[in-house]
Amino acid sequence: MSARQFWSLIKSAVRGDAHDFTSGSIRRAIVLLAVPMMLEMAMESVFALVDTFFVGRIGVEALTTVGLTEVMMTLIYSIGVGLSLAPMALIARFVGEKKPDEASRAAGQSIVITLILSLVVSVPAVYYAGDLLALMGAGPAVIAEGIWYTRILFAGNGVIMLLFLLNGVFRGAGEAATAMRVLWIANGINVFLDPLFIFGLGPIPGFGVAGAAIATTIGRAIGVGYQLYILFSGRSVVRIKTGGWKIDPIMQLRVLRIASNGAFQYIIGSASWIFLARIVASFGASAVAGYTVSIRLILFTLLPAWGLSNAAATFVGQNLGAKQPDRAERGVWWTLGITTVYLLLLSFGYYFFAGPLVQSFTQDPEAVGYGVDALKIFAIGYVIFGLGLIPVQAFNGAGDTGTPTLLNFVCFWLLEIPLSYYLAVELGFAVRGVIWSVVIAELLLAVVALWLFRRGKWKLKEI
Repeated sequence: MSARQFWSLIKSAVRGDAHDFTSGSIRRAIVLLAVPMMLEMAMESVFALVDTFFVGRIGVEALTTVGLTEVMMTLIYSIGVGLSLAPMALIARFVGEKKPDEASRAAGQSIVITLILSLVVSVPAVYYAGDLLALMGAGPAVIAEGIWYTRILFAGNGVIMLLFLLNGVFRGAGEAATAMRVLWIANGINVFLDPLFIFGLGPIPGFGVAGAAIATTIGRAIGVGYQLYILFSGRSVVRIKTGGWKIDPIMQLRVLRIASNGAFQYIIGSASWIFLARIVASFGASAVAGYTVSIRLILFTLLPAWGLSNAAATFVGQNLGAKQPDRAERGVWWTLGITTVYLLLLSFGYYFFAGPLVQSFTQDPEAVGYGVDALKIFAIGYVIFGLGLIPVQAFNGAGDTGTPTLLNFVCFWLLEIPLSYYLAVELGFAVRGVIWSVVIAELLLAVVALWLFRRGKWKLKEI
């Protein structure tokens, strides 16, 4: 492929030109899917990094609040991502089978389920926000500084879930560029509003760390509004009509069967991070601050790899729907190769430039020490994350959410959590022990996931 052809392909991917991913070149199809998904996740990672940068200017307590709250919010993210797996897998199959009306029904019923669930979550979480922070190990100063940050994010959990869910709809339809534009709009607004709401402007007072939550919620709400406009206006392959809101028990059961496993799959992973954060919090606010910075830096470049894995999932779903399982498998292996090279290159940068990177976000010497240690250990195991991520998302794209759920349970709950406590507390390795437990658990997950993927039972999954 010439340089001109390559750039033409990239432009086509960003524009979101219509393409049949069940025929033609596999590499071309993966690039068309992966480029907008990587750019979408890149913007999400920029948002997280910018948020940490501004909040870090307030102080260690504010940064600690963000770190502990974000760990709790991963449960919300997990539910949202888990729910999004259902419409993504179903719609990818329906598009592959050329059944657009079924795809629209799946999208409408998924929205109804999400709205009900978000209401159930928000009320108790907002009321008990202070208690939840205390349970995570936050001291009185941290709770006083950040309780409204936590309350606002929990109150806006509905827009978070819908943002994930509706982008899952677009990914399943093969409209990765649409999902990309949604997150760029939502997070671009947040990045612009962050300093205004945190620090204020002229006579307008700032809200401190709570301002970061306000900016985030506004940005995401505007993104959801744009998603709904696309789906209801007929600008997508999936068009939700008035009847799409009518309760459809059969379709809801199909959605829930996939979504329940998907949500539980991610909740298992998120709950493990809550336990890890609780262990880190036992070593003080500086430990949490350093740990938070290292996590945000890792996510900054891991999220684009997540975009690659989403591309693999959509490719698998559509090609299984078109009765082409071997083509689906070849696409996954090709995506895995790209992801491995990408993460390997980044691991060197994180390891050798850990000090300057962490110091860009906090000047507290103790926090910097914790952050550098964590970032270097993460860098050692960075490639392993991708080796597990791609096959797991391929299972999800096939509608087999049960296999990743079991993998997460064994690797994170039965291994990672007890190992982190043993290394960090019993052997005295502190934060380094926690990070090593993550690397070891991810290694086991990658080995087993690749073995199961090679066996090929996912090709026979019916949804």
